[in-house]
Amino acid sequence: MPNVVQKLEDFVNLSDPDKNQIFNMTLQEAEERVSSGKPEEIRKIDGNFAIVTKRGKQVYMARSIGRPLRYFMAKQVAGPLLIVADRIDEIYQYLKTLGLHHQFRPDYTRMVPAHYVTRLDVVGCPDPNPEHKRFFTPEMNRLEPDLDKIGEAYVSAMADECSKWLDSIPKEEPIGVLFSGGIDSGSVFLVLYDLLLRRGESPARLKAFTLSVNGGSDADQAHRFLDSLGLSMFLEVVEGSPEDLDYKETIRVIEDYKQRDVEAATVTLALCKKIRERYPNWTYLVDGDGGDENLKAYPIEENPELTIRSVLGNPLLYHEGWGVDKIKHSLTYSGGQSRGHVRTYATANRYQFLGFSPYTLPNVIEISEGIPFVHLTNWKHEELYALKGDVVQRGIRAVTGLEMPVYQKRRMQHGTVGGNLFHKVFPKDEFVYRNYYNSLYR
Repeated sequence: MPNVVQKLEDFVNLSDPDKNQIFNMTLQEAEERVSSGKPEEIRKIDGNFAIVTKRGKQVYMARSIGRPLRYFMAKQVAGPLLIVADRIDEIYQYLKTLGLHHQFRPDYTRMVPAHYVTRLDVVGCPDPNPEHKRFFTPEMNRLEPDLDKIGEAYVSAMADECSKWLDSIPKEEPIGVLFSGGIDSGSVFLVLYDLLLRRGESPARLKAFTLSVNGGSDADQAHRFLDSLGLSMFLEVVEGSPEDLDYKETIRVIEDYKQRDVEAATVTLALCKKIRERYPNWTYLVDGDGGDENLKAYPIEENPELTIRSVLGNPLLYHEGWGVDKIKHSLTYSGGQSRGHVRTYATANRYQFLGFSPYTLPNVIEISEGIPFVHLTNWKHEELYALKGDVVQRGIRAVTGLEMPVYQKRRMQHGTVGGNLFHKVFPKDEFVYRNYYNSLYR
């Protein structure tokens, strides 16, 4: 659908409200909660959302991880003009229609941080700093250290969000899962399969899409995963070529240059393109993005800024970065998955898919943040990395009765691209990605 433009004398909203996935109230009711500026009211909005409202000279913006939201303050003769949009290039293109694009720089745009309500006063020069109030504050370490109960609570929360999402889409529509046979995509697929059976709906709506380039190992892992459960008929391996992996096109789509995000988005973009070519009318895609952040499953050794104490001692570190009040927080991009989920949202959106990432929803994150990680791992890296598979496997068993296989973790992009092709496709130096992005607006 075309973007819905709401224009006042000092405010333009280019974001598309139809991309919200709100499960428990109307959009108007959600907008009223955001315009109240009250965090406790905004927390009651259930689902994925990016909402912008205006009261007088005050604009309120709030979003979950699953929806990006950016803004830019331009200057007109009559006063300031606040432009809000999903994408940076949408802001630029709108400024061009007004002849104000000479004011634009991509690093002058700002990202609304996930889990905060941001208030901006549109009052003129000098522009005041925005005010951020947290509306999502999960309690850490609140669960008992019982892995069976933790797993059941975590997967049940994810299943509840999937069930609400199924209620919100037409029953005849097919559902694709971006599938590697890993813990996150595997658990999402099995939960959807189980839910469809329990609801008396046909699981034939489901398809697990796996991209394989140059004999990537994910295709074999995906087959083994589903075959072990007698579900291999749901798998569709999509063969790609090196020419399908264009990191420059990816940077234009996700409007970011972080190396791991560019790599992951490149293979996701290629898979989305292939699915669209095969199925011109397909709409809904689901993925497991957010599972690593929730269970803190990234290799700490790869990031010199992190220690296991910083990872386990700082709430929502992988979701939000260091926080809006910290010097390392990027005003242009936000932090953590609040920034990185664009790799998933923008790639699906590029080919007109409506994506759904249940692990990114606050109700699921609330359970994962309550896990007593320190008690269960005793600050040991390997025990932390093993915890995710143990928790999710137990949860899938409790919720669905299925015995989910768990394989050694690897990043999706490494499982998609086989042989030595990976390093031929992706530069090792992040400055290559950064320099290319900066060249787009020169």
